[in-house]
Amino acid sequence: MTVYVDPPQWPGHGRMWSHLVSDVSYDELHAFAAGIGAPARAFDRDHYDLPSERYGDAVAAGAVEVSSKELVRRLTEAGLRRPKNPRNDSRKNSRGGVDPGGSRSTQG
Repeated sequence: MTVYVDPPQWPGHGRMWSHLVSDVSYDELHAFAAGIGAPARAFDRDHYDLPSERYGDAVAAGAVEVSSKELVRRLTEAGLRRPKNPRNDSRKNSRGGVDPGGSRSTQG
């Protein structure tokens, strides 16, 4: 099992965020995230958004600390990268938000 986390350097909603990914499978990623208490709503296409205060939990549970560039490289090489492509996002509803069955919420 290899799960990776980048430093909490991404701002949003008044916090700093990390990304949590697996280079094995989404099943592995979901199991790891559940194990550290990350909510399912934190999953976004191919990663979990993890607030800075949970970074230490991920590392303590076995996530490998890597740079953001390295995280994307490993995800891409594993064939698990799902780039954002708004034109082809089938989860979009008619108002431009994401339908409830999608991985992102329309509320911030």
